[in-house]
Amino acid sequence: MPSKTKKPKASWKLSPALESTAQVDIATRYKNYIDGSWVAPSEGKYFPTKNPATGKKLSEVAKSTQPDVDLAVKAARKAYDEVWSQITPRERGKYLFRIARLIQERAREFAIIETLDGGKPIRESRDVDIPLAANHFFYYAGWADKLEYAFPNRKVAPIGVAGQIIPWNFPLLMAAWKIAPALATGNTVVLKPAETTPLTALKLAELFSDAGLPDGVVNIVTGDGTTGAELANHPGVDKIAFTGSTEVGKSIQKSAAGSNKRLTLELGGKAANIILEDAPIDQAVEGVVNGIYFNQGHVCCAGSRLFVQESVYEEVIQKLKQRIDTLIVGDPLDKNTDIGAINSREQLKTIQKYIKIGIKEGADLYQPECELSTVGSWCPPTLFTNVAQSSVIAQEEIFGPVLAAQTFRTVPEVIEKANNTPYGLAAGVWCDKGARLFQLTNALDAGVVWGNTYNQFDPTSPFGGYKESGFGREGGLHGLSAYLHTSSH
Repeated sequence: MPSKTKKPKASWKLSPALESTAQVDIATRYKNYIDGSWVAPSEGKYFPTKNPATGKKLSEVAKSTQPDVDLAVKAARKAYDEVWSQITPRERGKYLFRIARLIQERAREFAIIETLDGGKPIRESRDVDIPLAANHFFYYAGWADKLEYAFPNRKVAPIGVAGQIIPWNFPLLMAAWKIAPALATGNTVVLKPAETTPLTALKLAELFSDAGLPDGVVNIVTGDGTTGAELANHPGVDKIAFTGSTEVGKSIQKSAAGSNKRLTLELGGKAANIILEDAPIDQAVEGVVNGIYFNQGHVCCAGSRLFVQESVYEEVIQKLKQRIDTLIVGDPLDKNTDIGAINSREQLKTIQKYIKIGIKEGADLYQPECELSTVGSWCPPTLFTNVAQSSVIAQEEIFGPVLAAQTFRTVPEVIEKANNTPYGLAAGVWCDKGARLFQLTNALDAGVVWGNTYNQFDPTSPFGGYKESGFGREGGLHGLSAYLHTSSH
């Protein structure tokens, strides 16, 4: 019978350490940012964006339709033809440096808005998302006038207008991840942020104006999935960069077939975190927690499958449960919080559906005792043990703080199990021997494999997947090549 084990509630609590929102300026309504100006949607419709921790409305944003997307694409084309492709690469780099510095100057404001709009803990927004976003602009600013060194003996040219569609899990970081290399290589952009987390992208538009970026170089249109589809299908777009679900990615791929559009897709994942018997156990357990719980499982590369060698399985699970018991689920603005709110009610329902499936399939459920707010969207850290390889929770992406643990005896066995998934985005390996580490990293079907760490990102390193996790790479030199035509001299 499946069991749900709960730890007795602790007799003490940490005092709240709330981040102040006093310095944050969120407009009551946002229009689209097109050609350097705020433009009302053609149909005059807006929709709310809410704080997932409280359910309260933060603002309302434009619900864009085909005429709005068309206006943005035409503005981007004009800026590309008349301004951005004409100025020197050195000048383009200066704009990117200026943007990076402005993000640093307003880092606290961006971090708070990211947490309010997305539900992630302020520690993650403050220490990971915002610094990485600035670093991507810094990194690609440095490459803007050095493309001949990045691609020696090759002639390079920008593609034109890039349509970029980003997800709700890393709103500002994904915007920087895509916008920075596009601008550095001489392209212009139409960005469509996620429906539930548009605010930092719109705040970024304010920053572009402050940086003096020429009108039309970056345009931002908000809306739902139909808005994204209009952008992906627009004949004036030369390149589509999409990060999101595999289902939507396949649809975009079909729509781009037969056209001249360049395409990069970063889609779903079901990453394996593998602990060998000689691994540093305490370090590995912390890495597992970091890989699935600190981000609410809201990352496509979340280590949602745990494989532990049989000889250390009991020790790992015991220590993992003890560590889960200490995690604090609560107000995302509280600096003590480890696990914030689930991004939306819809996503919470999806997570709860998979938890029910796991129980029905016979897996053992472990959740710590924790007080969840009666308002907002919340899910405690969840661990399933006694999970079969064929189980739904071991095969399908859940996108929540749910970990499925399995055992293995030999390295060939865990390689076969880890690769037995339609996804191929990321993986983690924990062991003491370098040779064994490289044996596994070479055998795993994953675009990124971390060794004795997890969820470490750097703008110099490419990121992307295989199989149904998409194709193409973002970050590093690979991120430049995705926005360039290259040919022999």
